[in-house]
Amino acid sequence: MHTPHPPPRRAGLRLGAVALAAATFTLAGAGVASAHVTAQPNSAEKGSYAKIAFRVPSEKPTAGTVKLQVTLPTDHPVASVRTTPMPGWTAQITPVTLNPPVQEGKTTISQAPHIITWTAQQGTRLGPTEFADFEVSMGALPENADELVMPAVQTYDDGSVVNWDQVAAQGADEPEHPAPVLHLVAKSGNGHHDLAGAEHGSATSTSSSDGDSGGSSGEADNTARWLGGVGLVLGALGLGLGAGAVARTRRPRR
Repeated sequence: MHTPHPPPRRAGLRLGAVALAAATFTLAGAGVASAHVTAQPNSAEKGSYAKIAFRVPSEKPTAGTVKLQVTLPTDHPVASVRTTPMPGWTAQITPVTLNPPVQEGKTTISQAPHIITWTAQQGTRLGPTEFADFEVSMGALPENADELVMPAVQTYDDGSVVNWDQVAAQGADEPEHPAPVLHLVAKSGNGHHDLAGAEHGSATSTSSSDGDSGGSSGEADNTARWLGGVGLVLGALGLGLGAGAVARTRRPRR
């Protein structure tokens, strides 16, 4: 007895819906897994001055980020740190006295920036679907270290706190709450010197201003490329399913 097959168009639509749901679930999972507090870019030349952004996403669906605290290392200190003004946020740099002083190249450092704290002003926060880059200019970066581990503490307006302070062991999987890391690489030898270095004159700096927080063009570019890739994949799936449906409609019925 001949068993009727579902109409080709309906079968194609069902397969397309399943494929789209699977792709959406996979991509959503990847987005959640990568939402950490990170240093952008994650590498800089040894001995240079560099502009680094601590990229902070708000991960809670019902709360917003209102405070970020970053701790700089004291075993390989950075002599000077300056913050970029952020609308709606105040920045405070707390120094630490090094005893004994630390020798970095030809410089002896007895006091260094240690804790950077950004605090949202009244009415300002990073909402559940937002992120921001908290920028600093720092240097000179150590020449006798391969990385700077900079633990961060993220505070939400519901009182919850997330510590980004875990360091992965060599060869181990990434921990749940990894600390931001700046990898230090050898100088390229092209004589380039970050313009931020020319502006450094003191070890600490504070800044404050009013308004709303913003994002970065680099993140927008990455998002555009990501969405473009998703579109190409889904388009290919649609073409394949459509071709299959057309082929089935042209088969002679028994």
